Amino acid sequence: MTEASMMPAEWAPQSAVMLTWPHAGTDWIDVLDEVEPVFYEIAHATLRFEHLLVSCEDPDIVKNLQTGFNQFTAERELPGRALVVQAPADDTWARDHGPIALSGARGPRLLDFRFNAWGGKFACKKDNALNQVLAAKGAFGQTPLSKVDFILEGGSIESDGRGTLLTTSECLLATTRNHEKSRTEIEDFLKTTLGAHRVLWLNHGYLAGDDTDSHIDTLARFCAPDHIAYVHCDDPGDEHYGSLLAMAEELTEFRQDDGSPYRLTALPWPEPVYDAEGERLPATYANFLIINGAVLVPVYGVPQDEQAVATLAGIFPDREMIPVNCLPLAGQNGSLHCVTMQLPAGVIEL
Repeated sequence: MTEASMMPAEWAPQSAVMLTWPHAGTDWIDVLDEVEPVFYEIAHATLRFEHLLVSCEDPDIVKNLQTGFNQFTAERELPGRALVVQAPADDTWARDHGPIALSGARGPRLLDFRFNAWGGKFACKKDNALNQVLAAKGAFGQTPLSKVDFILEGGSIESDGRGTLLTTSECLLATTRNHEKSRTEIEDFLKTTLGAHRVLWLNHGYLAGDDTDSHIDTLARFCAPDHIAYVHCDDPGDEHYGSLLAMAEELTEFRQDDGSPYRLTALPWPEPVYDAEGERLPATYANFLIINGAVLVPVYGVPQDEQAVATLAGIFPDREMIPVNCLPLAGQNGSLHCVTMQLPAGVIEL
């Protein structure tokens, strides 16, 4: 890694978005007819602005997807192209099993961290090997992919593109991940590996139903080097109220490199969403995806959706807002950002 290499911000120019397509061997088996339209919606929106990399376990579905995406982009004369690659996967959460990118003077690099399904909660052998399979099949072009012997999920870290990382202690200090390392050792490792010079830790904040041990991308997101959007609960009777209030107070105490406070924007709090068994789902508007020229906004069919889209439109006035119904994704305790991984400019050229 060159000295100038660091993890770019999500708003930096991208070459593609990566998706891992759902199949009958995943937990989506009973709701594939509900969840596949969400993946198509994300894919079609992405192709309006940039390329798309899709991994898919079923060879027949690979062919159908490639043909369909080729037809979609050709008919609409879109700038994006799709590359669909056959590769086995346990699940669809590309944010966490996909590669984490660095950008620098010598171009992009991809890091393949170990993935243990959020502390050994689920099967993950195929997901952990996925990046190497894709690289062997040329999916990342000439971009080098390096293995890193450290458990890290993309959803657990946010970068401002200038060397500051934002994360949560609940996740990165979980004993089911890198239990042999102290907080200081983990912080030093992140700085060295991701080209950062400081790490901001949130010690509060959670969402009911979340399997990730409080991933940062469900709670607080960099929108610019000086701007953070965060989940805000305004209902004192809600189980999240105390923890998210404490998280908001932590955010007000954070300082930028120059010592000034961050601009903070509270995201709307959606009314509770439940699964068929009555378990609360982790619906969050913080799980948006920034792509070239647009922001894909997760919505859940609740009254607060419109306000969430308007709030993010105010934060990103030069980008198109594209709402995506992510209620089917919430049924498996994730959302839009969780199923995607952006790849920076220079990784994929189709």
